[in-house]
Order: sequence, then structure tokens, then C-alpha cells
Amino acid sequence: MDFNHIPVFFEQAVDSLNIRPDGVYVDCTAGGGGHSSEIARRLTTGRLVCIDRDPEAIEILHSRMDAFNEQYNKVTIIHNNFFNIKDILIRLGIDGVDGILADLGTSSHQLDTADRGFSYHKDAPLDMRMSKEGASAEDIVNSLSQKELERIIYKYGEEKFAPAIARGIVKARESSRIETTGQLAEIIKSSVPAAARRENGHPARRTFQALRIEVNGELDGLSQAVDDMFDCLKTEGRLVVITFHSLEDRPVKKCFASYCSGCECPPEFPVCVCNKKPRGRLPFKALSPTEEEIEENPRCRSARLRVIEKIEKS
Repeated sequence: MDFNHIPVFFEQAVDSLNIRPDGVYVDCTAGGGGHSSEIARRLTTGRLVCIDRDPEAIEILHSRMDAFNEQYNKVTIIHNNFFNIKDILIRLGIDGVDGILADLGTSSHQLDTADRGFSYHKDAPLDMRMSKEGASAEDIVNSLSQKELERIIYKYGEEKFAPAIARGIVKARESSRIETTGQLAEIIKSSVPAAARRENGHPARRTFQALRIEVNGELDGLSQAVDDMFDCLKTEGRLVVITFHSLEDRPVKKCFASYCSGCECPPEFPVCVCNKKPRGRLPFKALSPTEEEIEENPRCRSARLRVIEKIEKS
């Protein structure tokens, strides 16, 4: 089994961590180990914690990262969801880290492996579970009400044809269970107006995104997870987050802005009484991918890289 992934912002992300050879770092979405390998390469007596909830990623991480543990145990691999980062670090006896990287995108391996059911380009079982546990996309499209399907497709896919698509799904499943990505893609295609089918991009793109987000709970608690990651940083530690669509980017941007904000007293107050001070600073504005990166990996077109540095302890 191979776990291929083209890391966007590869050098920028790792460089933004300001890695110290003796520091402690966390790759929250280690995947196939692209970013993790480079972080580990820059460490001497430091430590790296690699987290991923995909069991296939964990298997590959063990095979790829073992080389970094030959001289001493610098890499620890954890099969878990990074939303649990505080508990993970407590169990490891780590009370603060120098840098955290979270690449929120779905990996190329997950998208390109047909039987994972993430892609509308290949007919495969309708799965979409990153962890391979819990309810699948097949379970969702065959069990939820039309109203709930419409809500998910509109909220997480920002799909203007959500009512028609939800209606089409419910009608189709009355005849037979929807079991494959190909079946669902055709239902979506037939549910939207002909003019929409001729627009750029596959008509199923937004709905598949919405179902993937729902299946994996990608946005449920994301703001809290960002807060937890920031709390885990030492002073001068950095949090680097890569997002791939606006639904991810907005809460991250909002959290970062809150860390940088100071006094919130009304302007008419003669002196500050809230005693709120900025806890973080932005080393630079959000980065967008270059044309070369987009050409190499078209999926990264909407990606953004954001970095926050902690300037004082909470």
C-alpha cells in the first residue's frame, strides 16, 4: 500500500514553524509523512508527534518514520483525531510544544483510492470515512430526511441546488439503495439544471464535499480544536494551519484574529478595565498557492496557509 500526497505549501509550512533542533513539534494530520519527514530531518535532540486518524496513514507512517528513530526515539506516532490534542499530549507527558502543523485537506491518497469512496470520478462504494469507523456516506444518503440532506448539502457544500439534489436523492432511494459514488454522482447530475451541468467543475463536487465534511465531522468543533492547539504552544511557539476551502478558513481566521486582539473596552472608557492583552501575533498575512503549485496540484487552488505565534502564556 502506498500513501501518496502532494503537500501544498511544503517548504513554507515547515519553515514557518521556525524549527529548533531540540524543540518539540506536532504534525496533527501527518498523512503519508510528507511534512513530518522534513520536520524530523531538522531535529537532533528534539521530538515530533505525528497524529492521524486514518489507519492506512498510520501504517505508512510507521514504515516511513522508523528511520528517524534509529539513533534515538524522536518520533511518536498516534492513531487519533487531532481534535483530542490536549489529551494526547497529556498522555505523552508533554506540557507544551514549540510548533504545531495542521493540514486540514483530504489527502491525495484518500481521494485517489477508489474504494475509499471520496471521489465522484470513480465508481466505488460510497464510504468517505477517514477513520474507517462510524457512519458512512452511504448510511447518510439512505437514512436522513430530505430536509436534513438539504441542510447538509447547503451548509457544507454551499450548493444553491441543495433542495433539488436532496429531493433527487430521496426519490432515487425509494427504488433502490444508493450504494456507490457513481450512483450518487448520476443522481446529482440529473437533479441540477442542464445549464449548471455545463458550468466549470463536476456538478457533484459541492455535494460530495458536503457529505465528506458531515461524515468526518470536519467542522464540528474546529474552532475549539484551534483554541486547544494554540493553548498547547509554549511562548514563541507557532501554529501553522493549511485550509482548503472557505468553510475551514473562516473559523481559523476568526480564531487567529481573536488571539491578536487586545483591549475590548468601549472607546469612551478613559482607561482599560478589561485587562485583555494580545496573546499572539501574525508573522505574515495568509499565503495563497503559487501558479506553479496549482499547476502541479490543481486541488490546492483555494488553499490558504495561516500562521500565528504565541507571545505570552495564557
